[in-house]
Amino acid sequence: MTWSEVIGQKDIQQRLLQMADGGRLPHALMLCGPQGSGKLALAVAFGCHLLASNTQHPSPNTQAMLQKLQHPDLHFTYPTIKLSSMGADHKPVSLDFAAQWHELIMRGPYFSMDDWMQAMGGENQQAIITAGESDALIHNLSLKSSQGGYKVSIIWLPERMNIECANKLLKLIEEPPQQTVFIMVSQEPDKLLETIRSRVQRIDVKKIDNEALRQALMERRGLGEADATRIARRANGNWLKAIEELETGSEKEQFLDLFKLLMRQAYQRHVKELKRWSDTMATLGREKQKRFLEYFLQLVRENFMYNFRKEELCYMTQQEEEFAKNFARFINEANVIPMSELANRALRDIGQNANAKIVFFDFALQMIMLLLQK
Repeated sequence: MTWSEVIGQKDIQQRLLQMADGGRLPHALMLCGPQGSGKLALAVAFGCHLLASNTQHPSPNTQAMLQKLQHPDLHFTYPTIKLSSMGADHKPVSLDFAAQWHELIMRGPYFSMDDWMQAMGGENQQAIITAGESDALIHNLSLKSSQGGYKVSIIWLPERMNIECANKLLKLIEEPPQQTVFIMVSQEPDKLLETIRSRVQRIDVKKIDNEALRQALMERRGLGEADATRIARRANGNWLKAIEELETGSEKEQFLDLFKLLMRQAYQRHVKELKRWSDTMATLGREKQKRFLEYFLQLVRENFMYNFRKEELCYMTQQEEEFAKNFARFINEANVIPMSELANRALRDIGQNANAKIVFFDFALQMIMLLLQK
């Protein structure tokens, strides 16, 4: 993979290259930023750059191996799930899903956790990085570099490590194998152990700028200038969101219907209907439940901003705006923050495997009171 597959982020690219070329490369980096900003794309492109720069034992096959992401000194670590076919004592590791990972990343280095869950076939599970993974990583990195240069370990979403894995990784980072570079790709770095965060060099990746998104939509997706400009603005620096805008039958339509139903039934105090709504929400997979709550947070914010009647502050679709015309007045200074806090608590509870029926029924009942606040 080359830098050409990274959308925008030229400043981060230059910073990484200066580290490598200037002899100031730390043994552990952590790229942090929002979803769809290209953190993984940057990590993979930089890892390939480091491996392509190995000159001790140059190989004519190096570029071909890197293009296929099958270089023996390039190691990927990512969250996994436990399949029913696995033994009771088996701790899932990345190698168990190497074929699925390779197929997904070869389509492009921009994908979400939901895409990865679907690839593994476990939409209703919680993916984590197990202690077994850290043992496998220690073994792999203890081996001598096949090319005589760097060994690169890319860890996607390290915040999903369990505590045993995190402690083992900490020791590995403190005493890294020779010429090993760790590149972590984190979306929620605050969930990592402080001791790990303090031992890596953090690089914050911002949202992709709109012009880079617009150009990519025209060049990679064949959009006209007007459509590319509109979608880039809606995507707000998120390439995954830009692609979602292009896809028909987006789950956003389903989420909008669920949002409308929740608000209408809460306003009318139809408790039985709210119970049915919560039962419906409980049938969705946990990752999808979390995406709905993130959508809820976004739509609450957009409806609040709609009240200011400033077009440049709003990022809604036509369908969302049609609903906002009559609904936005119910989101005000008195309830916008409590609604956001409620959704964030629900996100936390769902992430901790709480009973979804209880979480969403409580969520719906509290919405009755919040809509009354003025």
